[in-house]
Amino acid sequence: MTAFDFSPLLRSTIGFERLMKNFDRVMNADATAEHYPPCNIVKTGEHTYRIEMAVAGFGEEDLAIEAKGDELVIAGKVRSQDDSRVFLHRGIATRQFRRTFRLAEHVKAAGAKLENGMLAVELVSEVPEALKPRRIEIGADAPQTIEAA
Repeated sequence: MTAFDFSPLLRSTIGFERLMKNFDRVMNADATAEHYPPCNIVKTGEHTYRIEMAVAGFGEEDLAIEAKGDELVIAGKVRSQDDSRVFLHRGIATRQFRRTFRLAEHVKAAGAKLENGMLAVELVSEVPEALKPRRIEIGADAPQTIEAA
């Protein structure tokens, strides 16, 4: 795999260290990392997203969703197994899993539902009013800069 040097970008940007760390983590991730269960990440609106995950064989009591900081962790573990069944073929995997998703700074989990073997986790990007763009008027009433003596 090719290694990328992000130092030229870091010389001309401020506050993007977390983004560069994420790039490093993705570039150095194990290529054999498990991607079970399969999922979709869908942009459902201007500020809304959905993670759709195929979790056939799992019930609500078998799934755990936890939001902590900039991570959303979805884990599954089947608690009850009916050992009296004899399988001729077992094509539905119900092994335990743990999937971690990195969320942008203002993205929060808004809710989740399980329907027909599909888990849907709704995400919302809520940018605080103070961080939204605002127009700066030019005029004589602008505050003057005071120099320290």
